[in-house]
Amino acid sequence: MSIKSFYVAGGVAVLLLLGACTKQLKNDLSDPSNASKEKLAASAAPAPDPDGLKLHTFLRANGPAYESYTVSLQESASFTTKNGRKYTIYRNALVKPDGSPASGTITFTVKEISNAAGMIFADRPTATNTGAPLESFGEFFVAASQGTTPLRLRKDSAISVQVPAKADAQRIPMWNGDTSITVNTSGYTYLNQFITLSSTVSANKGVDWQQITNPSSAYALFDGTNGTLNFRLDSLLKWTNCDRLMSLPNPKTTVLAYFNSNYNPATGSSFGGEEPTMLYFKPAGINSIIKFYNTIFTPPPGFEGFLSYQNAIPVGQSGTFLAISSIGGQFYAEQKTVTIAAPPAGKNYTSITFNPVPVSATTLIALINSMNTK
Repeated sequence: MSIKSFYVAGGVAVLLLLGACTKQLKNDLSDPSNASKEKLAASAAPAPDPDGLKLHTFLRANGPAYESYTVSLQESASFTTKNGRKYTIYRNALVKPDGSPASGTITFTVKEISNAAGMIFADRPTATNTGAPLESFGEFFVAASQGTTPLRLRKDSAISVQVPAKADAQRIPMWNGDTSITVNTSGYTYLNQFITLSSTVSANKGVDWQQITNPSSAYALFDGTNGTLNFRLDSLLKWTNCDRLMSLPNPKTTVLAYFNSNYNPATGSSFGGEEPTMLYFKPAGINSIIKFYNTIFTPPPGFEGFLSYQNAIPVGQSGTFLAISSIGGQFYAEQKTVTIAAPPAGKNYTSITFNPVPVSATTLIALINSMNTK
């Protein structure tokens, strides 16, 4: 877990605790029992930038949708999503909030992300918590309820999942993803009492993937008899990723992305996940999206933008960038295919320049969808 401190006028300190948080994004499903606590904490959250909020609302509205399935869980039950993923639930696997078994009619709510466009629309890029890029075989979010009662998995139980896959996917690591950061805002009340308020907001990195260590759920295994990857979901209301680390033997460099125009300066202070300018990179021919979310500190004009993790991008890697901005109600975008160059002599980084141009909503959707074929 990393900690960043920001000091502002009036003696107020904002601490951003990045890492393993337990709550999901507000646009994901969450435990209704937390609603009152989240409402109370929301007063401490930084107000979202209106341009960033407009952009992220637009992306979510055009991205992967939730699917709902109803089953009768007397013994075991299963359902298959429109993308061909089969979920199997066994008797007594689900329990109510009081710990009693749930049987009878159960509703499952599922969101699946299977391609680069979906990763951009839903802001679910593929990279480890240290910045190592991952090749994705699918990202999954599952919730269960009985009427208005939320359900959870009984300890040591799981939902079995079968995902169509090619034979090269033999043994793929599994990852759990958190989508939040906790914001602690401290200051003095009108009675001069020092207090701290906490709130949970979405992380600018989109999601923080941590490799699963539970032996029974740590890997997806390929079944050659039916051409599927098979794995276990051992928790609900949490993103799960079936990903393998990319094989990238080339020397690595740091990439700085400069926006010569149409960079929204509110991006650097958008702690709520609604950044008004974003940058994504898709390695050529690989089902992966890398998000550049670290902003450049104190840049001169024409050098605003983002940088990768230090020494994380392979020299010689071909791929396509998609730069997106929202400024004053107008969307801007630029798609650029590049090969990552070695740093020039005397420098420890390589740079790429972007000049996003005005685009319509329809054009922006088309640009994002075209990332699937890059």
